[in-house]
Amino acid sequence: MAETMVAEVMAELAELEDPKTRGVNEKHGDDHGVNLSKLRALAKRLKTQQELACQLWETGDTAARLLATLICRPKAFDRDELDVMLREARTPKVHDWLVNYVVKKNPHSEELRPAWSADPDPVVASAGWALTTERVTKKPEGLDLAGLLDVIEAEMKDAPDRLQWAMNHCLAQIGIEHAEHRARAIDIGERLEVLKDYPTSPGCTSPFAPIWITEMVRRQHDDEGQTLLPAGAVMAHTKSPGSM
Repeated sequence: MAETMVAEVMAELAELEDPKTRGVNEKHGDDHGVNLSKLRALAKRLKTQQELACQLWETGDTAARLLATLICRPKAFDRDELDVMLREARTPKVHDWLVNYVVKKNPHSEELRPAWSADPDPVVASAGWALTTERVTKKPEGLDLAGLLDVIEAEMKDAPDRLQWAMNHCLAQIGIEHAEHRARAIDIGERLEVLKDYPTSPGCTSPFAPIWITEMVRRQHDDEGQTLLPAGAVMAHTKSPGSM
């Protein structure tokens, strides 16, 4: 019965495959051609099925693994299972969804965070930094924010792309969420110039940390009915880098 279910789901994913979508995704390192809205609709219909999710993951197929992250029970995985899955998740979208939809909701996330951050594999390390950014934003108590800035200042400039992006996100969130570290975060961003020339679509905020921090803080103060900076001091965008 279980094998039949997996076969049926894989067949449906194959039917959803679109060559144009695959072409776009492959430019970003993702080897699948399934529209993500349709993938989410399939997940909604299947609902939570942990056993099926695990079997879909084991296929190694990118679309199947994305679906698995949507129908699994995040808290059902033990620490070692998550570690193995992360190291298997080599395409960017599978990696991102696994971290955001599964690991962040798992009780072992804080145990994995420092272990992954120190991992010699930069892709694994980027997951640790993503978990650190989550804590910077939602539960900063106990974090050494100044120490994190020290590491970012020393290592971000020469870090591989995905690790560099994750560290830059952490830098921005420290600057956005913690006023006492904002000036240093902006200064680090200005000196390192990481992602300064990153092409930014209309309506999106640049991922260059000084612009990102300034814009998001401006919005927060605007929401509070205050004026933080003179008009024209920041780029007037409507989306964060994560919206791109």
